[in-house]
Order: sequence, then C-alpha cells, then structure tokens
Amino acid sequence: MNKLNKLTLIATAMTALLGSSMSVSAAERTHDIIIDDFFDIGGMSSVTLSPNGKKAVWLESRWDKELDKSQRDLWLVDTNSRQTKRLTFTNESESSPQWSPNGEYVYYLGKIKQPEAKAPFNGKTQVFRISVSNGDSQPMTKEKEGVSSFELSHDGKSLYFLANKTVKDTDEWASMRASHSAPKYGHGERKTNPLYQLDLEHFKQQLLLDDDKVVWEFKVNNDGSKIARITTTDNELVFLEGWSDVEVFNTKTKQNDVLADEQWREKAPSPYGWLLGLAWQENNTELAFRIDFDGHPGKLFINNTKTTDKPSLEVSRPDLVTLTASDLTWRPNSDEICYRGADHARVKLFCTEIDDGEQGDTRTVIPGDMVIGSYSFSQNGKSVAFSHNGLDHFYDMFIADANSSRAKPQRLSNINPQVDSWKLPQVSVVKWTAPDGAIVEGILDLPAGYKKEDGPLPLIVQIHGGPTSATPYALQHRSYGRSTFTAKGWALLSPNYRGSTGYGDKFLTDLVGREHDIEVNDIIAGVDQLIADGIVDGDKMAVMGWSNGGYLTNALISTTERFKAASSGAGVFDQRLQWMLEDTPGHVVNFMEGLPWEKPDAYTHGSSLSHADKIKTPTLIHIGEGDQRVPLGHAQGLYRALKHYLNVPVELVVYPGEGHGLSKFQHRKAKMEWDQKWFEHYVLGKPVE
Repeated sequence: MNKLNKLTLIATAMTALLGSSMSVSAAERTHDIIIDDFFDIGGMSSVTLSPNGKKAVWLESRWDKELDKSQRDLWLVDTNSRQTKRLTFTNESESSPQWSPNGEYVYYLGKIKQPEAKAPFNGKTQVFRISVSNGDSQPMTKEKEGVSSFELSHDGKSLYFLANKTVKDTDEWASMRASHSAPKYGHGERKTNPLYQLDLEHFKQQLLLDDDKVVWEFKVNNDGSKIARITTTDNELVFLEGWSDVEVFNTKTKQNDVLADEQWREKAPSPYGWLLGLAWQENNTELAFRIDFDGHPGKLFINNTKTTDKPSLEVSRPDLVTLTASDLTWRPNSDEICYRGADHARVKLFCTEIDDGEQGDTRTVIPGDMVIGSYSFSQNGKSVAFSHNGLDHFYDMFIADANSSRAKPQRLSNINPQVDSWKLPQVSVVKWTAPDGAIVEGILDLPAGYKKEDGPLPLIVQIHGGPTSATPYALQHRSYGRSTFTAKGWALLSPNYRGSTGYGDKFLTDLVGREHDIEVNDIIAGVDQLIADGIVDGDKMAVMGWSNGGYLTNALISTTERFKAASSGAGVFDQRLQWMLEDTPGHVVNFMEGLPWEKPDAYTHGSSLSHADKIKTPTLIHIGEGDQRVPLGHAQGLYRALKHYLNVPVELVVYPGEGHGLSKFQHRKAKMEWDQKWFEHYVLGKPVE
C-alpha cells in the first residue's frame, strides 16, 4: 500500500471516529481554493459548556473586510438539537465567556464606544452579561480604564474582576517628566490591576486588594476564601521571565502569601520561565499552575495551600508529551487535573488523578488523531465539549462522554459549510532520518488528486514559529494561505524540527545551544527525502516562515543556495540585537546558553548576519512596524545587506500599526499575494504581472 492510499484510510478513520454526519465525498468537491477563501473561514475558540451540559457557547472569529480586522462574536448551540444562534453583533471582539451557575446568562468581556460617553460606554473593556433566552446584554462594570479579566463566584452571587489603574512613579525625576509631556519616556507610569468584588444581588462593589502589582491572571476558589494571582511589579513582558510570582490572598484574614518558588525557579532548567494557568480544586486548597521554559519542557505543579511543610507536587507527563496552552481544569466531581498536551503533531486532552498530594493514573480523554483546541466540562464532570481541527474541516465543536474513551464524540457545529465544496489538500505525516540519526517528522500537504506517477512537484517549505511549538496534523487555519499553494500545484512541507513540541524532552532540548545548526540539518534532510521519493523537484523549491520560521528561513538561505526564493516574516537576523531589543530576552539567553558577553561565539554562530555573505536567494521580507518580539531593525538589516552590499533580489514590506503578527485584513491579504507572486516568479519563472 503506497503512502497516499494510507492517507486516505487515515482520513476515513478520523471521520468515522468523530461520528460526523457532515462528511463530503471527494467527488462533490469542485472548488479550487483561492486567497479570498481564507478570509471567509470562521475560527472557533473559548468553547464553554453550560453547567447542565445542554448548551454551549464559543467565540467565532471572522475577517471583517470593511473594518479591516478580524472580529470575534459569541455564538450559542443547543447540544441536543444542534441548533445554533449568534449572540453578539458589535464591531468589537468579545472574549472570556463564562456561564452563570443557573445557566441563564453568559458573562463576557466586551466594549462599546459611544460619542463623548463615560464608562461603561467609553470604548474600554468591561464585563457584560447576556441573557441566553432573549439576547439582552448589559454592562456589569463601569471602570474608567476598563477591566482586564473577571471570574464569577461558584454560587453566582459575586463577580470578581481586575480593573486597570495607572500608577505614576514618584521618584526624584517624576516632576521633570511631568513638566515635559510631549516626549515619550521609557518609564514614568505603570498599569496595575486592583481586585474588586461586585455583589450581583445588590450591585455593591468593594475593593479587595490593591497592592500596585500587575496581575496577569487570577482565580478564586469555590468558597471564595482564597484568590490566587500571578503577579509582577511591572508591565513589561520581560518581568514574566523569572520575575513573576504565584500569590495566594486570604479574603478573610487579608493575608497575602507568595508561594515558595524553589522548585520552579532555583531547580528549574533555566531562570527564564513564564508562570501561567491557575486552577483550584473543589477542596479549596489545592492549586494547579504551570510554568513554561523556552527550549525546555514546561512543568505542571499542584500546591497544597493549606500547608507549608510539603513541597508542591510536580505532575509527570505521558511519554513524549509536551504541555501546551494554559487552560488547566480540575474535572468536576473528580480528583483529576486536566490539561492539553502536544503528541506527535496531535494535541490531546489528558487527565491525571491527584489523591492526597500523590499522582495517580493519567488517561487520554479523547483518543485518536486529535487536534483539540479549547475544552470545557459540564458541572457534573460527565460531559466534555471541545473544538477540534481535522483533515476535512477547520475548528468545530464536539461533545463526548468525559468518563468513557469508547464513546464517539458527536459533532455539534459546522461553522464553515463552504469548505464542503473545496478541493482539500492531501495531508499526511512524513518521517525521515536526520544526519545524526534522529527521526524527524513533518506535515506534508499535496494537491488534491495528486498521484506519485504524476511526477515531482515544486516545493514550499513552510516553517513553524516558536520554536517551542509544532505544525499539527490538520488543516491549517489562516496560516500563510498554505492550501492556496497546493491548489496551484505545489507540495508543502512543514517540518517539526528539533526543538518542536510533542516528541519528547530530548527532542525539545536538543536545539538548545545548537540554533542555526541542528534544526537546519533536520529540515534539509526532510527536503532530500522528498526529492529521493520522487515527490519533489529539487530545482523548484522555496522556503517561508514567520517568527522563528522567519529566523530559520534566514538560516537556510545563509546555509544553502538550493532554494530559489524565500519569504522571511518577522525573522531574527542578529541574536545580539534580539537580546537587546525584544520583549522576552530570556528566550535568546535560553537558546544561546548565556548572555552575549558570556557566549559571544554562540551569538555569532546563531546569527544569519554572520553568514549573510552566503545568501544568494531572492528574498521577500515581511515585518510589522511596531513588532516588539522581533523588532524592525532585523528586517532592515537583512534588507540592507541583500540590497546594498550583496546584490540579491529583495523586497521589504513593512506593515504600519502591526506587531508580531498581521491583524488587518488588507495586510494579511497583501502578504499572501506577495508570497504567491514572488514564488511563482523566482521558482516557476512566471513573469511579474
């Protein structure tokens, strides 16, 4: 049986597994995918099941061409009838939906701006409440500077929320700064987050805690006696890299304790870690949280806040699984802590038993080739709703028995019915051997109907960012317009190179200290395998990526001349510059294994700038003007080297008002059109029109 036939069987098995009644045969697919199609795709996030499991809400994102941005709205589905209803219709994106315990309301974050209006209609984010029966929505807060996050009490009688508050510095130069308002200062004020409690029966509001800290996340336990927070002293993201704390505030005694951090700081593989994901057990004492390390495996801890004489429990993960996302959940009416994990290009939901501070069994809640997005349990813990991205559909909602792995998940939505007519790419997992003997995987997209006897195809290597992430085994949503390339006859390889998640701790950490080296060899080996298999034409190849994918694009074209064209998006060009300017410099320190003056050779070797004289590939450069993660200087430096010194064909596209990603419709479309034309010209020899 050849590889493509195996693919067909995998796709068929997946459809059967998920109990979908919406599958479409290949013969019914007549539409060739074009760029504009990608802006009609709806995305799904924040799946939230009602307490009784009879309804669920989600956030559906769509591109609004007139507003020139992507927009999120609340949608509702009846889990029995599968009838759906849109709940919100604003020109602003809603977020963070939460059900009231009685299932009558959904609370969410939103904003409404009216001319010359005061809060809550001043365009700042507030907490709103919408009735699921009649769709009436009303603001619950009216904070002048808005609200950053909120949580309902377990009994639904109180609303806890973090307000935004500007605190001005009072140092010796404060008056000098104040006397000159026009210049921008690197400091002078901070945004902090006082914690409030709103009585929803009498609408009386009280301040619970205001200690001038920045609060990135908070969670209230079931009886309201303790509130956990992740805090820093400053707004800058750099302060999340080892400067963040987990704190527990006792609402009765008003005592605030910082959890001892020896396990996740002093004993950590790196001092640069990001705390995230708080979750309270129903017993009101056990607190779960995570810490992530770029280049190193993340860790999950369970802390008993009732005692200080026992260290936190570090939860062991299943073999080869990497923790992903911050949505930790204690399954109701159980002793299980649940979390998502990456596993060989899949994202699965795991639940681990915790009994009296000891770890028990870990199970996979939904088996199979799953790529699970957000998830939510019913109040009794018996049902789980989740979004899933497959081979024949983008993210849609499913529901399953949370206790039995044998029950087939049932599909509740089809938010992109237009995809039923698309000629979808053939998606498979491919494997190859790296030069050092390691087995590496990647995701291969081939044109619909392609057979090996049709001959070799031109290839685009599309590289994921991170690098602590992985390209999933699923259709890609809004990712570089990848299916438009297969529709035009390209093969597309997305390598999960060393440093990717879901292939074990060693596979992840192999990249540390070896950037611009081991992952480059991994990728080239995969390309060579496809050429040897007769699938790819080695004389017609391009490479592209964004963020770390842009960095690796720069690394590849400074290593080999085999690619005829490149598209480098938000890619690091010089590691020293990156350490100096980016908002998370610990990322660089982790991979370089030290500071620039400690590891000068590593910074030199890890920079494509050091190897720029080898670049011959026509290169298209994309960058957001206000990118704080990979600042504009990298793109300008690469452009200067190629344009003015090396005489290599190059274009620099700078997107105004954008950060480390393209949020505007016109910008996203421009990038996709630029990439397509650039590759067609320099790889396929088509004239520029």
